[in-house]
Amino acid sequence: MLKVGVLGAGHLGKIHLRLLQQSDQYELVGFYDENQENAERISKEFGYKNFSTIAKLIHAVDVIDIVTPTLSHYKCAKVAIKSGKHIFIEKPIANTVEEAEEIIALAKEYNVKGQVGHVERFNPAFIATKNMIENPMFIETHRLAEFNPRGTDVPVVLDLMIHDIDAILSVVHSKVKDIHASGVSVISDTPDIANARIEFENGCVANLTASRISMKNMRKTRFFQKDAYISVDFLEKKCEVVRMKDAPEIPGDFDMILQNAEGIKKQIYFTNPDVEQNNAILDELESFANAIKTDTTPVVTLEQATDALRVAYQIIDCFQK
Repeated sequence: MLKVGVLGAGHLGKIHLRLLQQSDQYELVGFYDENQENAERISKEFGYKNFSTIAKLIHAVDVIDIVTPTLSHYKCAKVAIKSGKHIFIEKPIANTVEEAEEIIALAKEYNVKGQVGHVERFNPAFIATKNMIENPMFIETHRLAEFNPRGTDVPVVLDLMIHDIDAILSVVHSKVKDIHASGVSVISDTPDIANARIEFENGCVANLTASRISMKNMRKTRFFQKDAYISVDFLEKKCEVVRMKDAPEIPGDFDMILQNAEGIKKQIYFTNPDVEQNNAILDELESFANAIKTDTTPVVTLEQATDALRVAYQIIDCFQK
């Protein structure tokens, strides 16, 4: 079992602590939180060992799980990597692209592995359909959330939309060609609602919408490709695939047939792939343990997370223009 320590015991940090303690891949050694009052309360309530300094925790483990505010990701990662420890970092990987690139360089220099917590890659509905997503040419995403003061210190693009940016970059195998975006600040100092259009060199277009002041929660993505439409509901963990194939000579009574202007007939059929329910956060943490033990590439690499961050900042730059 890999010895692991958690940096940051806020809302998400407490979830990581609980799951790591349950995991049979890790031995949870303890945690550090700069708010010592909060740290002592959590230690007393759950029995996790509370370390008095970051250095002492890093020294005692093989893996550091960084669940601190984004502003401190780089500082924490740098200390851990220079101590020869593997790092799991919550998304976004860092506060700036430059910081992210330095984390990549340090990980290579010190020969440690890193993975970033883009948890939607482990969403069971996305897993169930990912192998069916082949060369999508239009993608539409809606990620809407009810207002929560937690997270409003960063633009909605870094808080919410980055999940969809990462998922899209994982299935579109082409470079970004152009980005157009607009954002509106309603109750925060940074945009609370944003829309972005990402154009890729292969012709694919992705239209992303994110809001953190909606009346209801929604996390849906739709992929359109040749002869298929794939819908993924990340919130409800459901998916649907609609395919078209050449219509039979003699269609059945219940077959759904479409005919275009050229007279070509297509049959439409619907499938709902099996979705195996899981705990996505536990799965991403354990997949990282597996990558360390087998010396393989993590599912969400530091480089991929940096690409998502780079696109996110290109979107934010469009707001300022």
